[in-house]
Amino acid sequence: MPGSEPPALPGVLTTAQCLRTAESIAAAQESDGAIPWFTGGHTDPWDHVESAMALTAAGLLDAARAAYDWSARTQRPDGSWPSQFRAGVIENADADTNFCGYLATGVWHYVACTGDRRFAVRMWPHVRAAIDYVISMQRGRNGEIHWLRTESGIAAEALLTGCASMFHSIRAALALADLLGVAQPEWEVAALRLGHAVRHHPDAFAVKDRYSMDWYYPVLCGAFHGPDGTARIDSRWDDFVVGDLGIRCVDDRPWVTGAETCELVLALDTLGDRTRARRLLAAMQHLRESDGSYWTGLVFADGKRWPEERTTWTGAAMILAADALSRTTGGNGVFRDFATNVDVTAAGFACDCVGSRP
Repeated sequence: MPGSEPPALPGVLTTAQCLRTAESIAAAQESDGAIPWFTGGHTDPWDHVESAMALTAAGLLDAARAAYDWSARTQRPDGSWPSQFRAGVIENADADTNFCGYLATGVWHYVACTGDRRFAVRMWPHVRAAIDYVISMQRGRNGEIHWLRTESGIAAEALLTGCASMFHSIRAALALADLLGVAQPEWEVAALRLGHAVRHHPDAFAVKDRYSMDWYYPVLCGAFHGPDGTARIDSRWDDFVVGDLGIRCVDDRPWVTGAETCELVLALDTLGDRTRARRLLAAMQHLRESDGSYWTGLVFADGKRWPEERTTWTGAAMILAADALSRTTGGNGVFRDFATNVDVTAAGFACDCVGSRP
């Protein structure tokens, strides 16, 4: 079956090492299918899906399907999810819009890895409800999407990282719709508006440029590509990249984090910059433990692990980055394949909203 062989990257990771990392993720999975940050930790819908994607890429398909079944069961009637669970109990009922949209990316990735159309059909109602919910929160004048709905109302601000991720998730949902022959023109319009906001209206988002994710996510998720994407990455490379250790999560803090490093690897892969991507993936291996799990980060000022936790989503990001660079599974291009010349210019938005599906 496609995707049954875990990725390997000679000189960086072996197949056995990637499988061991996937097994460390599966070991943390709870009996209902939820994948918490670590054993006994909380589960959020976004990182849960990221971990399910890694299980899929490594060939642990039963565990991946159990994770998606959990997503289907815990989805609310409006298409959203509570933002935090612990041991099956809701800890935070607020709906993070980006958390909700990411199911589409995970389902598309599973189908790309396995070719399982029945899975696509089964999960389609959940993806459709999730994306409809996300688009219902697109209330910014430039096409941005509000990030949070609480019991008391909707958060007024939009977040650049989250909106970039939702841009990608909506396009993954459109790819799934194409596969199933379901027209979704309103999603196409929403994606064009959102991509336009990410690319052309930085003032529409809360200022969080200290964080590396606001730097590379618009590239990772396809709003910036080609020379523009490379220019964006180069513009702050020295602010975030720390030699052979990885990248900072926050530009003025003395620690590097593995997941952000691997996501930058994926962003570089969308640009065809495989040399720097491979070097960074090799660099973050100092966070690896003997059981295949990964520490979240390292304070390079004193050499201490911080935070003192080995997170499933850090290992998951590593597996997905290794798959992208090794071109192993059918889903290895889950980000690269969407880094295309989508017209998100003002003129393109005015003239080409419909019929621009990737």
